[in-house]
Amino acid sequence: MVGTPQTLCHELLFRLAGRLDDDELWRYRDWLDGGAEAVIARALPRTLLHDRIGLTAEEHRLLTEALVPAGASPALLAGVLSLESEPQTNFRFTSVTPSGTNAGDSAAVVLGAVLRGRASIGEVRSTWRMTGEPADDPRRVLLVSAAAEHVRLTAELQRVLRALGEHDPCVEVALPEQRLPSYHRAAWADSEVVLTGPARLTHA
Repeated sequence: MVGTPQTLCHELLFRLAGRLDDDELWRYRDWLDGGAEAVIARALPRTLLHDRIGLTAEEHRLLTEALVPAGASPALLAGVLSLESEPQTNFRFTSVTPSGTNAGDSAAVVLGAVLRGRASIGEVRSTWRMTGEPADDPRRVLLVSAAAEHVRLTAELQRVLRALGEHDPCVEVALPEQRLPSYHRAAWADSEVVLTGPARLTHA
C-alpha cells in the first residue's frame, strides 16, 4: 500500500495488534495522532527487539518506510526479527458480553452517539477477547472500518473508551479494502454490530 509515513505507521500498528502489549499499542497510537512520529521512531524498534516480536517482509517494509523519515536508525530496524509468514493469533473472541463486565451496553450507546452520521464510517463492531485463562480479564476490542482519518479516529475512540473506564483500550480501525491479519479476522468473525455508517467498505 502506498501512503504517508503516518498512514504506513498506522497500518503497521494495526498489524501488531495482539502481538504488542495493549498498554504499549494504545500509547503508540496516541503518539501517532499527536504528531510524535520521532518518539515512535526511537521507541517502537526497541520494543520489537526487546520483546522479540518478529515481522513479515511486508511489515518490515512498513516499519522502514514509516519510521526512517522520522529518524529511526536503519541499522536498528534491520535487527528486528524476520518471519516467513504472518503469525496466527492465540486469542479467541466472543460477541457475548462476559458476566461481571459492566462496560457493555453503556459503552455501545456512547460510541454510537459519537460516531453516528459520520460519512467516513463503514461499520463499527464490538467483541470480547479471551485467552482461556481463568485469571485473565476479558478485553473489549472495538473494530471499525473507515474510509478516512484513521489515525485521528483511532485516538478519539481510545479517549472515549478510557473515559468510560477502559485503561488500555483496544481500538482497531481498518483501512479501506485492507487484508485483515488473523487477529482481526478472528475478532470480526465473532463480533456484534454497534453502528452501521454510510461508507461501503470491504475487507479480505
